[in-house]
Amino acid sequence: VLGVGGVKGWQYWQAQLAEKAGMEWYSAIALSEAGKTAEADAVFDQITKSGHKGYSILAKLSQAARLGQDGKTTDAVKIYDAVAGDGSVDQPLRDLAKVRAAYLLVDSASVADLASRLKGLDDRNSSWRHAVREILALAHIRASDYKAADEQLKLILADQATPAALRTRTVLVSAQIQTLLPETAN
Repeated sequence: VLGVGGVKGWQYWQAQLAEKAGMEWYSAIALSEAGKTAEADAVFDQITKSGHKGYSILAKLSQAARLGQDGKTTDAVKIYDAVAGDGSVDQPLRDLAKVRAAYLLVDSASVADLASRLKGLDDRNSSWRHAVREILALAHIRASDYKAADEQLKLILADQATPAALRTRTVLVSAQIQTLLPETAN
């Protein structure tokens, strides 16, 4: 009876911590959306230090997303890289952090750097393959390698599982670069 009571007490305590962290996270999001970034950052930091693993990671990802939207790419990428490199974080969240960082870096990082960051995520069985191919296509366009960009765009269009919004973007981008391709690539 004491064992069951102890387990139930522990479960209740964990639920209370999760509820508190969830309310704090919601508060930080509301502050962020209201433009109160300093206050939002303070709450995100508090959640990160709270010890609740799930909401701590969510707070880091939310803070990085806000920093990216505010044009603070370096700060956002640092947070994403920290999450991506943390072996205690579940792999899907680590992969999300890699992809989000790469989207922020697509205008500044080399194609080789982006390909290295995203290695393995463009595999045909990866749920991230569409985003990775888009990132690489955009990086190739920035590098004026239109043939390589076209190859990535064709992979996106050939994949039946490509999300509709990405397919639409891909068709538009592909149409724009067709005149820039070498004659043999058309």
